[in-house]
Amino acid sequence: MNRVEDYISYIEKENEIDYDSNFEMVSYCTKLLSLSNEEGESAARKIAIHILNNWEKIDSSMRVVWREVIETLGFYPYIQENRVGLEGMTFADEVRRNYFQSDYLDNTFFHKEQKKLSSYLLEGKSVIASAPTSFGKSLLIEEIVASKRYKNIVIIQPTLALLDETRQKLKKYSDEYKIIVRTSQPASKDKGNLFLLTAERVMEYESLPHIDFFVIDEFYKLSLRRKDERADTLNSAFLKIVDKYKPLFYFLGPNIDGISAGFAQKYNAVFYKSNFSLVDCDVIDKSYLIDSSLGKVDDQRNRLLCELLYELKDEQTLIYCSSPARARKMAKKFLEYLQSKGVEERVPLPLVEWIEKNISPKWSLAAELRHGIAVHDGSLQKHICASVINYFNSGKLSWIFCTSTIIEGVNTSAKNVVLFDEKRGPNLIDFFDYSNIKGRSGRLMEHYVGKVYNFCHAPEQKAIEIDIPFFEQDPEVLTDEILINIKKEDVSNKVIDRYNQINSIPPDLLKIIKQNGVSVKGQFKIYEDIIRDLESGNSISNITWTQFPTWEQLGYVLQLAQDRLFDFSQKKAIFSTSQLQLYLNMYRNDKNIISIVKDIYENKIKNRKKLTEEKKAKDYDAAIEEAFHIYRHWFQFTVPKVFRVVDSIQRLICEKRGIKPGSYSFFVQQLENDFIRENLSILVEYGVPSNAVRRIESIIPENLSEDAVIEYIKKNKDAIQKHLFKYEIERIEQCI
Repeated sequence: MNRVEDYISYIEKENEIDYDSNFEMVSYCTKLLSLSNEEGESAARKIAIHILNNWEKIDSSMRVVWREVIETLGFYPYIQENRVGLEGMTFADEVRRNYFQSDYLDNTFFHKEQKKLSSYLLEGKSVIASAPTSFGKSLLIEEIVASKRYKNIVIIQPTLALLDETRQKLKKYSDEYKIIVRTSQPASKDKGNLFLLTAERVMEYESLPHIDFFVIDEFYKLSLRRKDERADTLNSAFLKIVDKYKPLFYFLGPNIDGISAGFAQKYNAVFYKSNFSLVDCDVIDKSYLIDSSLGKVDDQRNRLLCELLYELKDEQTLIYCSSPARARKMAKKFLEYLQSKGVEERVPLPLVEWIEKNISPKWSLAAELRHGIAVHDGSLQKHICASVINYFNSGKLSWIFCTSTIIEGVNTSAKNVVLFDEKRGPNLIDFFDYSNIKGRSGRLMEHYVGKVYNFCHAPEQKAIEIDIPFFEQDPEVLTDEILINIKKEDVSNKVIDRYNQINSIPPDLLKIIKQNGVSVKGQFKIYEDIIRDLESGNSISNITWTQFPTWEQLGYVLQLAQDRLFDFSQKKAIFSTSQLQLYLNMYRNDKNIISIVKDIYENKIKNRKKLTEEKKAKDYDAAIEEAFHIYRHWFQFTVPKVFRVVDSIQRLICEKRGIKPGSYSFFVQQLENDFIRENLSILVEYGVPSNAVRRIESIIPENLSEDAVIEYIKKNKDAIQKHLFKYEIERIEQCI
């Protein structure tokens, strides 16, 4: 054990730290800082964090001395928030401390490295920033907005959940900026605009004003080598914004050692990398306790996990699992463990009542929530995911069993993180994923030291380089979907032949294919198939419908897109076009997914020979979760995209042939917004349950704009709340 670890162990174990020990550690930290290198500063930082974690143990005469070390390290947020040693500050200290106060955010102090990054941004430089999760990179987005230097700002984040968190943080600036979260919202001409969009929505937004500043959060998702299915669209969105408007930009992400050589120089950007953190992480290996020679390894792992989580019951813990099914399974096992120990239910959260009234009292999530347990994955309805995070952040939940969505989909941390599985889906996690999971341990300004419990071996540490595909143009990696959006003068000789081949597509069709941002070959094949069907005498009504499609028209569009824009290789709870067609039809008729839940459940039990109550409960649970997955993956994302693409192609074909084209936009909007009245659909976007919106539909005037609807609800809160469950009132208050 090295000297730093010895000191940390001593600090954490002793009940009181005497004058001599304090003096020795302060002297050592001072020596480390005098070396003026990253390694020395990092070691001193770790010691100081543990001192802060045990501040009450410090000899009172040494607190002012420690404050000097803490200030030298640049821990100004802690100095201000906790008043650490402020009693001994001189006027010069006060002046120095005030330098680290944000120029635009009230009562906000930056740490040393945050201030450096802020200075780059406020000096008008484009910045590509790599820093730990607990660094506070996102706070600088708010500072840029608060500075009011830029009229139109685009912020791309990978999930709607993250975007909604950002919207709620930035809505205080609504006097200066209109906040735009959907492509149907026009930009304001009277004030600035904040576009909070996914990459897909950036591509779909047709009339952007001049963009002055551009943010990509989790910019590592540009990489094709990391096999993110949405990387194509993110690259294309960058090209759409930067090539046309030349804005300054801010890319932020964690644990990245480098990017494609020459990229920063081309765009006159600063690549900023820091390992600075105000939180330390203790890693505790639990994998050695699992003995394969004893057999039943899974049983051993499950028992050890439950015992550990019970031991940590007074602290909050995130448990990383490889898949949604795995997270749900382990949450149920832990619930059974708590029940076996006679642990009493907690005061029920408002969400529990809502689940029992609107989904099913049989769903295990309700029982889990009663015991302080939740699951977080990409299949849950958006408002449930948001509520789980809010409850967790406010201390009302103790354990969340989660998947990779917790790494990149939301902003939350916990005192403890458990790495229970070593896979992400079917693949082993790499060091990058592991670092991001670790980064969720410890919460800035709440606990100084987080703990990571490894139930499997940590991946080997490697430098992480992120490729920028449109810039590198590696023929083995670059996709047609990105290549098509690169300006010809920027196309390298390595891919120029492919580029010319793609650009042999008729210009009017090429424009549509670019804008749609999905498979080039798939779109061209759909174009050819529609023409072939028209020429062979197939009913033209299959494509020229408006409002809602018939059963046949619904099936025709889905068949066109199968294996061109989507496939069933990953199942996603759907196995065929006919099954997808059936469930889509059920959903648009019933306007909720409960009928789909019942259908899935009945299919599960119809061939069961022995059907115990336990097995029925398990099957019903699975049916709910599969239906939610269908809702999120197919109804909210894949199917709307498919219909938009086919709609754009049929319009072109019909106009060329003098045929009145169809219009699918109403159906797509209704599908995406749970078949809610158009001016109320913004509420669903904000995370209000659609059941609640339908309940208040009759008391909100139909002629109001979306913005006016929000104001109407605020002014008529008492009348509206009479129609809602407590949970729905809670959601509306949080969302608007």
